[in-house]
Amino acid sequence: MNRIILAVALSVFAAQVSAESCVAVAKEKKLAGAAQTSFMKKCESDAKAACQASAKEMKLSGAAATSHINKCVKDAVGG
Repeated sequence: MNRIILAVALSVFAAQVSAESCVAVAKEKKLAGAAQTSFMKKCESDAKAACQASAKEMKLSGAAATSHINKCVKDAVGG
């Protein structure tokens, strides 16, 4: 049951992130100051969780997993 919930949450997050990065969403919502900081921390945390799950699903480990997670998070957060 927990795996299903996680999979659904990750797919929803992935769909949002694939459409727009965290930075783009923050700009679109015209966030600034503490609201922007809070949003970015949450968005990055969610991205990291989704990317870690993706690496696990792909059965990556070691340097390959680290590389995948770092690139995935960077792409999701934007810049």
